[in-house]
Amino acid sequence: MKTKTKFIITFILLLIIVGFFSYRYYFVFGEGTKAGTMNYFVKKGYIFKTYEGRLIQSGIRTQATGGTIGSNEFMFSVTDEKVAKQLSSNAGSFLELHYKEYLHTLPWRGVSVFVVDSIVSAKPLAPGM
Repeated sequence: MKTKTKFIITFILLLIIVGFFSYRYYFVFGEGTKAGTMNYFVKKGYIFKTYEGRLIQSGIRTQATGGTIGSNEFMFSVTDEKVAKQLSSNAGSFLELHYKEYLHTLPWRGVSVFVVDSIVSAKPLAPGM
């Protein structure tokens, strides 16, 4: 009887731990698209080499920051090698990226909670922009 009770308690605790880590690291909190000009894209890392990038989103800042023209940066990671090659070949283009937002990062997924999984569109910038 004691062995069966210990097994059930251990099994329930194991399920709780697995559920907690699955929710914390693999649950997709949100997904959407961001558009802008890619400023930075690099493969880096000490142990886990991951692709990291920044997208510049130009716009107008609010009155609280002075109401001037400014930009926002969207920092993202990429796990798919195919998407990474597409991004590398479209450096400096106006991109629309689809991303998934996770609650926390994993070392092999990158340093950002935003993980780009596809390129919706890529348009080269006109000369002089």
